Amino acid sequence: MKKILFALLFVFLISCSSIRVYSDHDNSVDFSQYKTFAFFKPEIDKVDISDLDKRRILNALDNEMALKGLSKSETPDVLIGFTTAAKQQVIVNNNNWGGWGWGWGFNPWFWGPNYNSVSTRTEGTLYINIIDATSKQLVWQGKGLGGIHDNLKNRDERIALFVQEIVSHYPPESR
Repeated sequence: MKKILFALLFVFLISCSSIRVYSDHDNSVDFSQYKTFAFFKPEIDKVDISDLDKRRILNALDNEMALKGLSKSETPDVLIGFTTAAKQQVIVNNNNWGGWGWGWGFNPWFWGPNYNSVSTRTEGTLYINIIDATSKQLVWQGKGLGGIHDNLKNRDERIALFVQEIVSHYPPESR
């Protein structure tokens, strides 16, 4: 019983933090040749987010690239940059639990509550770009979309999860 409860809790937690991830890459590139990286400062400087969030993304990228076997270098094989976007979503819930009807003698009657609720949610997009340092061509791009929470307590974990989910698609599978 405990195992079933744990499995249900795990599925619930995963569904709450859903991040949709997409990636694209240049099919002609041999990604096994890339061993070192550096951050692409000109692209990162243009990103309109707080310096704290930039550092969170950079730290997460540093950790994920190390796990992929890439090391930081002054003469890198690839440059890594990122961009962000956010959009506000308005969610209207029309909760009609009842309705109008006709009673005895054709008298109108109403049953059940009828109410609407409006809420907003911010959906963020993080693009991670990997550029060949020699050719200066984009060779891989990952994109993650998901809810941005204003809960600052777990902001580090949320950003790290975004980066981890996106970078899990790098390097692309060879065909």
